[in-house]
Amino acid sequence: MRIGWDPAVVAAHVVSLWVRTLVTLFDAYVPTSAYDELFASASQAHPETERVVQLLSQVEKGDFKQRQRLADAAFRRGGVTFSVYSDRRGVEKTFPFDLIPRIISGRDWRAVEKGLIQRVTALNRFLEDIYGDQEILRAGKIPRELIEQCSGYVPQVRGLAKPHGVAVHVAGVDLLRRDDGEFVVLEDNLRVPSGVSYVLENRSVMKRLFPNIFQMARVEGVDDYAMRLADALRSVSPVEPCETNIAVLTPGVFNSAYFEHSFLARLMGCQLVEGRDLFVHDDCVWVKTTRGPERVHVIYRRVDDLFLDPDVFHEDSVLGVAGLMRAYASGNVTIANAVGNGVADDKAVYPYVPEMVRFYLDEEPSLLQVKTYLCSQEADRRYVLEHLPELVVKEVASAGGYGMTVGPMASKAELQATKERVSADPSNYIAQPVVEFSTCPTWSGRKVAPRRVDMRPYIITGKSSWVLPGGLTRVALTEGSYVVNSSQGGGSKDTWVLKDPS
Repeated sequence: MRIGWDPAVVAAHVVSLWVRTLVTLFDAYVPTSAYDELFASASQAHPETERVVQLLSQVEKGDFKQRQRLADAAFRRGGVTFSVYSDRRGVEKTFPFDLIPRIISGRDWRAVEKGLIQRVTALNRFLEDIYGDQEILRAGKIPRELIEQCSGYVPQVRGLAKPHGVAVHVAGVDLLRRDDGEFVVLEDNLRVPSGVSYVLENRSVMKRLFPNIFQMARVEGVDDYAMRLADALRSVSPVEPCETNIAVLTPGVFNSAYFEHSFLARLMGCQLVEGRDLFVHDDCVWVKTTRGPERVHVIYRRVDDLFLDPDVFHEDSVLGVAGLMRAYASGNVTIANAVGNGVADDKAVYPYVPEMVRFYLDEEPSLLQVKTYLCSQEADRRYVLEHLPELVVKEVASAGGYGMTVGPMASKAELQATKERVSADPSNYIAQPVVEFSTCPTWSGRKVAPRRVDMRPYIITGKSSWVLPGGLTRVALTEGSYVVNSSQGGGSKDTWVLKDPS
């Protein structure tokens, strides 16, 4: 459900902004020393963002406050929520949204897009290989013991062919922008990446609140994401695309991302189902309907691997479908994303992705990534323990910003506790140098101030790959914070990829 503003009223209000002479949005804005997504200096925007900054600069602060309140109300009414597990007052929160967009030039985006497709292509090849002939292990490019000990490695799917060679149908690749303006990969999300529904809702709200600015800025569209996803899923179906029945499998209403599950099912025009709605007969998957059973050919699952099939994984799981893996092995259903993808986005495997690109594609990686120390290796572990105050230490299997120690912000007690954990279980930890996030002007409640941001673009792969223009820009809403994860209280922005001048 979306807020029902009258477009004519909103447009008239926006036009009125041009004649106001009150305090405007970016008055007194001072960027930090980090790369700023809109400003090259306190008084000068980047050439590629100058037009949008000029348009936004005409917005008076009082008007902006009102628009921010309208946006917040839209998200509340639409049920756009996320779970914040660190908040004792309640886990279900309205997803925080900041109205000042992040701007990316068409030229910069083309470079990012090329690098993302290259990376996902290599990761798909790796997953096909690691559950097949394991050529990369035989070549000694990745340690065998690292893969076999990885919590995301699922030996039960060894030897099972990936339909059309695709394991990663939807990827969310987290990026940072360095001080020099270069994008680097922070991590890959290849299991059940979430957040794209917020991209689409953010854009819907922005187009309603700033219709004139949006039109004049010439922004690439994102509205065809669901159509692209549905087409990609049909392209890897065991039957003809026109005969394919897609179902979105959700753990249920109490899952933190349930809003997204229902949102995408509605946009794709397919059924939203729970495990109890499906059954397997004759090695095919069927959904119960009021018209009788109907065959399901593609399952876009938002349920974790170990809960998908009680016959193969956790026998007490009520979230999955008994016999599902048998139907998958028989080639009668496609599961997206594929089971076992966690071995490719494990934080301890991440350092080897550039080698995957070279090994499978015979190319140099287009996108750089962050230097990573594997605490399982003695030399790396020694360095990490000696330089803890300078590093970010992460648990290899954790997500959402949990299990992480940011050395420069940690107390002596926290550093000591981290040292003890790493020493006791080194294979469970990696470390990276602190990479400064870029910042973006963000409404703090009283003024516009710089806040750190990252970005999660979404890559859809069927018989070919497509990248959603922009993606989810996450923002640390607290001054000085590096925590952008929505599950820990971060927020989001709309990401505007600008069309090239015609």
